[in-house]
Amino acid sequence: MIELDNVTYYYPSSEYAVERGAVLDGASLHIAPGEFVLVVGVSGAGKSTLLRCLNGLVPHFYGGTLTGRIRVDGRDPVALGPRQMSRSVGFIFQDPEAQAVVDVVEDELAFAMENLGFSRATMHERIEWALQQLDIVALRTRKLSTLSGGERQRVAIAAVLTLHPRVLVLDEPTSQLDPLSARSVLDTLVRLNRELGLTIVLSEHRLERVVRYADRIVYLPGDGTLCVGPPREMLQTIPLVPPLIELARRSGWSPLPLTLAEARPWVAGVQADKGQVDQKKSRDVVERKEPVLCIEQVSFAYNDEPVLHQVDLTVHQGEFVALMGHNGAGKSTLLKLCIGLLKPGRGRIRVLGFDPQATPVEQLARYVGLVPQNPNALLFADTVSDELAFTRRAQGLPVQNDESLLRMLGLWTLRERYPRDLSSGERQRVALAAILVGDPALILLDEPTRGLDYAQKEALITFLLAQRARKTVLLITHDVETVARCAERAVILQQGRIVADGPVGQVMAAFPAFASQMYRLYQNPAILTVQDVPGLPPQPVPQAG
Repeated sequence: MIELDNVTYYYPSSEYAVERGAVLDGASLHIAPGEFVLVVGVSGAGKSTLLRCLNGLVPHFYGGTLTGRIRVDGRDPVALGPRQMSRSVGFIFQDPEAQAVVDVVEDELAFAMENLGFSRATMHERIEWALQQLDIVALRTRKLSTLSGGERQRVAIAAVLTLHPRVLVLDEPTSQLDPLSARSVLDTLVRLNRELGLTIVLSEHRLERVVRYADRIVYLPGDGTLCVGPPREMLQTIPLVPPLIELARRSGWSPLPLTLAEARPWVAGVQADKGQVDQKKSRDVVERKEPVLCIEQVSFAYNDEPVLHQVDLTVHQGEFVALMGHNGAGKSTLLKLCIGLLKPGRGRIRVLGFDPQATPVEQLARYVGLVPQNPNALLFADTVSDELAFTRRAQGLPVQNDESLLRMLGLWTLRERYPRDLSSGERQRVALAAILVGDPALILLDEPTRGLDYAQKEALITFLLAQRARKTVLLITHDVETVARCAERAVILQQGRIVADGPVGQVMAAFPAFASQMYRLYQNPAILTVQDVPGLPPQPVPQAG
């Protein structure tokens, strides 16, 4: 179904392109009809580039130089281009916002079929089928501008499925989905793969969600080459692995378990007493200090559609609070209210003593930093360094060397790059750096780990933990592993109401859908991460060689 033979690709000539060299360098890959292939690698290693080769976006849209041979469904995407390949290859981008054309869900699903001349009856039938497959029937008449990021991602997948492609290519399709929605989407993809023979090529950083479904893994180490093999074989050596695989490798379990069910026999009978507190646990409970953020009886509605209902939430100085919940629960709306982008219908908000609705944005920005779900909303300068310099100028801060911050976020080598040319994960980190350089007292993060590989997430977590003594963090995320690593308090928002608020282990025990892999494996609120597992051998994790 897919053949890449000795493919080499360079992006258009630029100082960075010359320094980087070939993104793909003599890459060869053969995928059989009906395979489910998972593409993994560090952020910026070339995963998106590889996927874009399959429908002709590379080189037709991005330019550059490509050599070698590519065939998909017997067709040449380099000769035909994206439009003619669209009936064979359905492509889902990292950013669903970039894929939308019209503003109503049903119209978005119809758009591609209208352009290809489908009959009205066929369009109606396929729209109904796609809405049901992605469980978004209730969104049919909604405007895309009112949907959450996760809901928009599901709409993007549904729109592509209406063309009934033979190959479905997805670039991080679960990056904005809550755990249950991600499982639902992946189950749908597996069903399409197994029942309809649809070939799936999927790139993903959160391997814990998808590795069980893959027939093979394609690993990009970042030097332009590809390493291909069965999941158990590849996960023994690649450096990018989820917590379960890290635990299994360090414990020497064989065969390597890919699911919690396969791992449970290894921990049966050795679980710690639920009543004990693991003395090795590094997370300290922060002493409650003065309130930094006070939300009192806040309600909000979009066009008379209620989103938040009498929400009460107080965040104290030095706390690291994770706000979790299903897509559309109102999490991002709550953050927008906190910085004055929206006005509550009822209730009161105070941020560091300020009323965000009555405080000029430039004044509030000196104390509160928001990194939105879509990093493009913050990026407009010509280089990464310029983004940070703009924040300093806007807030009247002295010019300083930002090397340490850029290195911590893995951006130092990208400092002269145009931000919007970067990958989704790289743009996310640039937006974060542009906010952190202002040294805000309260940091509001909306899905900051979207598009980050495990090493980058760990670097971000390490940085945020180091800030806890002097900063307060409110984190919105679907990444339960990040919550387990860095938050001491978790809040669950469901249908606009707070239904849980307490220590992370306690909340994960009450809401298993938002629990980390280690909690679900050991069923112990004191064991949330691999670092919490007692008696774990300290041998280093193997590196790919």
